Amino acid sequence: MKIVQLDIEGFRSLKSQSWRPGDLNVVIGPNASGKSNLLRALEMLSAAAGERLEKFVLREGGMDSIVFDGSADGIAFKIRLQSPSNPVEQASTSISYLLSLLRIPSLRTFLIGEESLSENRSDDSLGIFRLLQRDPENSIVRNREMKDVEFIETNELSPIESLLPIASGQFSVHPILKKLQKFLAESCVYQSIPTNRNAPLRLAQVTRSDTQVDSDGQNLISVLHTLYSSNRDFEKELDAAMRIAFGDDYDRLVFPPAADQRIQMRIRWKSLKREQSAADLSDGTLRFLFLIAILANPEPPPLIAIDEPETGLHPSMFPVIVDLARQCSTKSQVIFTTHSAEFLSAFGKEAPTTTVAERVNGETQLRVLDKDELDHWLKQYTLGELFRSNELETMQ
Repeated sequence: MKIVQLDIEGFRSLKSQSWRPGDLNVVIGPNASGKSNLLRALEMLSAAAGERLEKFVLREGGMDSIVFDGSADGIAFKIRLQSPSNPVEQASTSISYLLSLLRIPSLRTFLIGEESLSENRSDDSLGIFRLLQRDPENSIVRNREMKDVEFIETNELSPIESLLPIASGQFSVHPILKKLQKFLAESCVYQSIPTNRNAPLRLAQVTRSDTQVDSDGQNLISVLHTLYSSNRDFEKELDAAMRIAFGDDYDRLVFPPAADQRIQMRIRWKSLKREQSAADLSDGTLRFLFLIAILANPEPPPLIAIDEPETGLHPSMFPVIVDLARQCSTKSQVIFTTHSAEFLSAFGKEAPTTTVAERVNGETQLRVLDKDELDHWLKQYTLGELFRSNELETMQ
């Protein structure tokens, strides 16, 4: 399952925008153009599907802080996704999900205004088939047989949490409803990962099986230990990436035990007798391992969005990250935001889906560049050179 179109209304600087991402994406633009707000919108959808919507809104400072210009009446998201239910029918089957939030200014909070999920089956007599529908008066969930309807009293639902995670927990609901909830809830957005000296990702962590890096990166050591110790392909991928970045002096990762059922992470260098602990690693080395743990993961999240992956990295590491992202995009939808020309140049002649973010009269405008025109320019220039010369901003 992947997003083929995302419509956003009233969220931060995204007053009214429609975006059509590909499998591998870069979103470029100057500071304050709204690139990070696009990722926050994806994070908000993930929070809604994971029963964390209220926490997300509170963390962001309340509805007044996240609606456009602090005064919009509400926020609305509409996603169209490609359905994986039957590969034969993919070309003629799509899923549409709508979620709207109504702002209550006097209370700095919100109510769910409308929520719906439908399957568009153009080769079927049913046409558009509604799987879920919620409004202030009624809530309806279609069952597995696609015939009967279950009515849920709206006053029995939380007015500030999505119906999607509740409905997906029912045994008899349509499988697509469950798949959509899983896709959104498990999508991962990575922004502002702390790597300071006292950051949790530098410290020994409780030994446990952990295969996905959390959005704050704090469980990085646990994930690396799990994957590096149990998956030979991941071990080889990580070791190869580290040797490209640091040369043959790199030996391997080791995870010695610490007190209270905890493990440490260290790097073994061939030239040193003493292994280097995570507490002593540079910020760039930690961030490099962080990106590898995400992009080389044998079972990545369905959608991965990373804000400014170039932060703290030496440019020699960029081609490694790009190669891992290309491989990952065959399993997941991958989105990068960046304003690094060097990182963009690492994509070579095979450009990803490239979106230009611009701030016009206080609004973020998203424009996906035409692939044919971009390919034409890439015969003579790199993506980074086009970005540096401002040519990308003038393309249609």
